[in-house]
Amino acid sequence: MKTIKALILTVFVSFLAVSCFKDNDDSLIATNSINDFVWKGMNSWYYWQTDVPNLDDTKDDNASQYQAYLDQYSSPEQLFNSLRYQYGTVDRFSWFVDNYIEQLQSFQGISEAFGIRFQPVQINANGDVIMYIEYVSSDSPAKDAGILRGDIISGIDGTSLNTSNFSTIINNLDNSTVTFSFVTVSNGTLTAAGDKTLTKRLIFDNPVVLAKVFDNIEGKKVGYLVYNGFRSAYHSELNAAFATFKSAGIDELVLDLRLNGGGSVETCSYLASMIDANAAEGVFAQLNFNAKHSNEDGAYNFTNTLNVYDADYNKTGTETINRLTTLNQLYVLTSGGTASASEMIINGLKAYMPVKLIGTTTYGKNVGSITLYDSPGSDYTDINSANAGHLNAMQPIVFKIFNKDMQSDYTLGFTPDIEVKEYEYWDNILPFGDMNEIMLKTALDDIRGYITKVAPTKMASEAQSIELAPKKFENEMYITPSFLKQ
Repeated sequence: MKTIKALILTVFVSFLAVSCFKDNDDSLIATNSINDFVWKGMNSWYYWQTDVPNLDDTKDDNASQYQAYLDQYSSPEQLFNSLRYQYGTVDRFSWFVDNYIEQLQSFQGISEAFGIRFQPVQINANGDVIMYIEYVSSDSPAKDAGILRGDIISGIDGTSLNTSNFSTIINNLDNSTVTFSFVTVSNGTLTAAGDKTLTKRLIFDNPVVLAKVFDNIEGKKVGYLVYNGFRSAYHSELNAAFATFKSAGIDELVLDLRLNGGGSVETCSYLASMIDANAAEGVFAQLNFNAKHSNEDGAYNFTNTLNVYDADYNKTGTETINRLTTLNQLYVLTSGGTASASEMIINGLKAYMPVKLIGTTTYGKNVGSITLYDSPGSDYTDINSANAGHLNAMQPIVFKIFNKDMQSDYTLGFTPDIEVKEYEYWDNILPFGDMNEIMLKTALDDIRGYITKVAPTKMASEAQSIELAPKKFENEMYITPSFLKQ
């Protein structure tokens, strides 16, 4: 199988060849060709195909009318979005892919980035806005600059943030180099703490952020895992975290999915298998496709082994899963960014054990996708036979996911059992694993048998979170062609 690096080289050489023979019709020909791929791929695989009149099977019966239909759209992405079922309401999730190499890398945590995740908050009635740092990637520009979780940003590129300018200024984060202004807070007063200029570089973000054991929480051993993405290149790291928990003989597990927007369904099934050995090899999740691909309907079962992959999606071996036998329930820390495969963990495991949620309501995504390439001979699923003349692909919704009891009713998200709004504590965000960090403390207090939340300061309690639209590839639940019965 070609690796991502090999594909980059192949595509680059192909583009060089094409550039030598340009004429005035090239762009039109290319757009028409890609538009044809978009329509046919969506007609075959899209979960809501029968609900979209323009995806009716008769649409391409008359060649000239079909071509005229495709010619209405100036770009393949415009056509793709026109085919999404109730675009923005029912289908909030399908994406047109400009560069599938970039997408595949993103799925593995590889991207050009500063290495920070942040939450914007309006902190007062005057409309002042800050962004507190939720997470800093290891070996990143932010890490090198000494930026820490809990640090507070008040300005970008010399402009102080407020509700009037935020939606405009935030676009500066698309630039390669950005200057961030930091402040400290004491007794409700913000004090300038200097600027830091960061330049993006390629980072490899390990989603297994922290695995920690608390030895004596009212006589119980409690495992705590901060896990930020279901990335197949990090199966060994995830399994090693559970080796720690298994060796310690933990009684409770707190799974921190606040920043986990999802990822690989296969990886999700492995995590579920690590958590609940008592589920044996039963059904963890069931996938239902559209009528054209009902033969693909199938299940991911709990398992005792996992596949190990490198960053290029090549299988390099297998490992025995470190499955816990000591848990009777699971605690999950959630936010509005807890999505897709993270919600799949909740939905799949709640059919086997109690799952207690702490935080805020999750995103609400019970459908998943597959990457479709311009490779008609494979029904658009084979990257190796993709048209080398362009890097466009699609990530449409192609299946709905259920647990073993055929439950899948969480399009509005999962409501927490104990609500905690982390942003209300923006002036005192503590490191992951600190026993006084508000979300972890709430879970540990519940394990102890009582709830004594730390009250936010008056200034922080008046805060309002500012929600950002999810970026492409951020909230995913996808399968690879290996699942399909081709």
